[in-house]
Amino acid sequence: MDIQFHGAAQEVTGSCFLVHVGARQVLVDCGLIQGAPADEARNRADFAFDPRALDAVILTHAHLDHSGRLPLLVKAGFRGPIYTHRATRDLCQIMLKDAASLNEKDAEHENRRRLRQGKRLVEPLYSRADAEKAIRQFQALDYDTERQLFPGVRLRLRDAGHILGSAIVELWLEENGNRREIVFSGDLGHADAPILRNPESVHEADLVVLESTYGDREHRPWSETIAELGEVFRAARRDEGNILIPAFAIGRSQELLYFLKQYWREWGIDQWTVFLDSPMAIEATEVYGKHWKLFDAEASKRRKKAGDPFSMPNLHFSRTAAQSMAINRVRSGAIIIAGSGMCDGGRIRHHFKHNLWREQCHVIFAGFQARGTLGRRIVDGAETVKLWDETIRVAARIHTVGGLSAHAGQSGLFQWYQNFERRPVVALVHGEPEPMEALARRLHSIPVNVLMPQAGERIDLLAPPPKARK
Repeated sequence: MDIQFHGAAQEVTGSCFLVHVGARQVLVDCGLIQGAPADEARNRADFAFDPRALDAVILTHAHLDHSGRLPLLVKAGFRGPIYTHRATRDLCQIMLKDAASLNEKDAEHENRRRLRQGKRLVEPLYSRADAEKAIRQFQALDYDTERQLFPGVRLRLRDAGHILGSAIVELWLEENGNRREIVFSGDLGHADAPILRNPESVHEADLVVLESTYGDREHRPWSETIAELGEVFRAARRDEGNILIPAFAIGRSQELLYFLKQYWREWGIDQWTVFLDSPMAIEATEVYGKHWKLFDAEASKRRKKAGDPFSMPNLHFSRTAAQSMAINRVRSGAIIIAGSGMCDGGRIRHHFKHNLWREQCHVIFAGFQARGTLGRRIVDGAETVKLWDETIRVAARIHTVGGLSAHAGQSGLFQWYQNFERRPVVALVHGEPEPMEALARRLHSIPVNVLMPQAGERIDLLAPPPKARK
């Protein structure tokens, strides 16, 4: 009985953990490796295990760094069930098909270049057909219900509060009379975030596999974030330009719409025209509405009192390219929420071309901007950016609004772990080395045995716990 770490080991990408119990093999997550081109090239490498030998997959949530290689897994011969929350299944129908479409477009673009150079053509990482095949293997579950996958393996999902349908995974394992429980945190949500409930507490485990994305930092109070957003909207109204908000399609876009409706008059949103210019975000918003029973008490109360918490009389969904292009004729009074969140693709780049050089316009960055992305260059103060071989002056006012993270900060992670009795061993994952080490130092104060597995490392669940590295 053991667990092997095949992804998100000292990095925030490609979550993938293989559990062996008796003759059974269960994979938890199968995420896409994201980042620099050299990192993303690893997605084309063979899996470090035989997908055909897997009995089941358990998926914590829909984000691609947890779900994005599932079509590859199925393409490589996995034929078993993929267990996940039913809301995650619905979101994956959007996410995986969209990712596949981008793969196909990228391959088509690359092959045009290769044809001109007489080079060998490439295939997309996976196709829409591959994504659809993987989705057919999904089996939907609810929170807080135990499920026996097969003799010796039981599963329960708990609400992780990260995005809709995100789950903490409890696995009970039995082999030759030996019993162990592993708890996978998945990605834990930011406490008191709008719409979703706080992460559920778990009390029993022998090993906790804990994310550490923000293990070295805290988030600012929600009240400060809301006050800052309100001031930006009021200032932008005085300048009589447009507001551009690059946003992730799942989670962030819905939070923004929720806040805009909640503070519709207080922030003067009734004086703007709001555009959600992202087909994927539009579909995700519809999935959120379908699963309203997963909302927290406050969002449920608002839904009962005022109806759909994302709808406004001045909100327009821009589904088609023609509808998106029409927005560029609006010179003043538009709030434009568009992907991609880090500005390396999507419709936001077209809106930048038409607005970034205009001094009366504003840009709100409400999410993390990774190194090397267009969004990060703008946040870091670039005076010009290049869009489609054209140099664009950055004259709009740039606002970076912290506090909207969907991940728990260090105290949130620490407090969630403190709910466990008997202080189980912790294996930190899904974090860069510095945040991971900072969280490990905090956990050592309890004290607790903290491990930071490397890629490929295996932990024997029946042996005495390994010692933490100094």
